Amino acid sequence: MSDIEIRRATADDIPAIVALLADDELGALRETPDDLTPYRTAFARLADDPNQYVAVAVREGQIIGTLQLTIIPGLSRQGATRSIIESVRIHADARGSGLGTELIEWAIATSRTEGCRLVQLTSDAVRVDAHRFYERLGFEASHLGFKYQL
Repeated sequence: MSDIEIRRATADDIPAIVALLADDELGALRETPDDLTPYRTAFARLADDPNQYVAVAVREGQIIGTLQLTIIPGLSRQGATRSIIESVRIHADARGSGLGTELIEWAIATSRTEGCRLVQLTSDAVRVDAHRFYERLGFEASHLGFKYQL
């Protein structure tokens, strides 16, 4: 049995979540943990939306992992509901421990509970280790993603 609790995040978790988001080469370029104001505003919107899950993994009172799960009703695939996993981060000290697998399995189980028929995720093209991890869990690299910065 795991000693990890996976639960919905609260506003009190924001500093730890932002620290995780900023703790890698890509996150360090786009996150600003010294000013939590925009994160608090965003979290309030997420907390008000029942189709949004910001999850944290907690061990011995410390947040050591996070992800965001979004449930999206749709018309395609015969009206299928799908989910999208975003912003998966594991504390450096917990990488390789199985926590990432546990978090993704939680997201898949939650997606099933929500009636989803498809789970999607994107991963930055430079995150080759993450790609191997997701493929080991059964995800297929089936699409090419695009972004348009506003």
